[in-house]
Amino acid sequence: MPSKVMTLSRAISSHVCHDDAVVLGACLEACIPFAAAHELIRQQFRGLNLIAPISDMSTDMLIGAGCVGQVTGAWVGNVSGGLGHNYRRSVEQGVPHQVKVHDHSNFSLGMALTAGAYGIPFIPVRSLLGSDLLRSNSTFQVQEDEESATSYVRVPSLNPDVALLSVQRSDEEGNCHFWGNLGVLQEAALASKKIILITEELVDREVIESDPNRVPFPGFLVKAVCHVPAAVHPSPMTGFYKRDNDFFNQYHQQSRNREGFLEWLDDWVLNPANHEQYLDKLGTSRKDLKIKGILLSEPVNYASD
Repeated sequence: MPSKVMTLSRAISSHVCHDDAVVLGACLEACIPFAAAHELIRQQFRGLNLIAPISDMSTDMLIGAGCVGQVTGAWVGNVSGGLGHNYRRSVEQGVPHQVKVHDHSNFSLGMALTAGAYGIPFIPVRSLLGSDLLRSNSTFQVQEDEESATSYVRVPSLNPDVALLSVQRSDEEGNCHFWGNLGVLQEAALASKKIILITEELVDREVIESDPNRVPFPGFLVKAVCHVPAAVHPSPMTGFYKRDNDFFNQYHQQSRNREGFLEWLDDWVLNPANHEQYLDKLGTSRKDLKIKGILLSEPVNYASD
């Protein structure tokens, strides 16, 4: 098969459109492809529907940059600081414009993606019963099961246009390995119409074939493979990087007002023309975040004879 390797800039310009529904990271607090969020801002996308259970500050910065029309998620903010300031300004004040919010719990969002992956229109969920989410999300419908005389909530399926997903390693065809907290990575990949894969390491196919159980989804779903080391900064990646709490806290403080956020955006997203310049600006702090310890799993034997 031909190589799918391309630059992140080209992948996003080729496979993302205005108004698309986009999964931006799916592993909760880990492995959020911030480099892709920055590229969406640089290319001035508009009207995106961002889908994520917990996006940390990636969704918040995209809202502040004017890229977002809708948010489908459980929480938008900064795990190191609290609720996202741009998100709050948008919902409460319409700054820079009003975003429409499709409220979910972490679980219901995972179930919506599961339904999308299975190709079914909805999935029954009981955990939403009695919650305020039934008032804030009109797509949730309570149904009665006559046989069991119990109720459940119909959660409509989600089928994103594009999933932007970070993994530890991939080959040129999009066959990849992921380990650590999966979150809803598999569900998001299988539910989405196409995947842009952002990999820390680019390896030979034989490396992936050596451990098939670490492959989260088939490579034929992947449209582009982007080799972008440290694309997840400031979020953590199992085996590679720790969380950069200082960076998160700096963003949270500076984005408290609109002027401070725009200054931060210029300094960290717009003036670095690409991810390489972003890493140059980070300097030695990036090296300090690299995981130095070694904690290996036990080897397994795949032999059949």
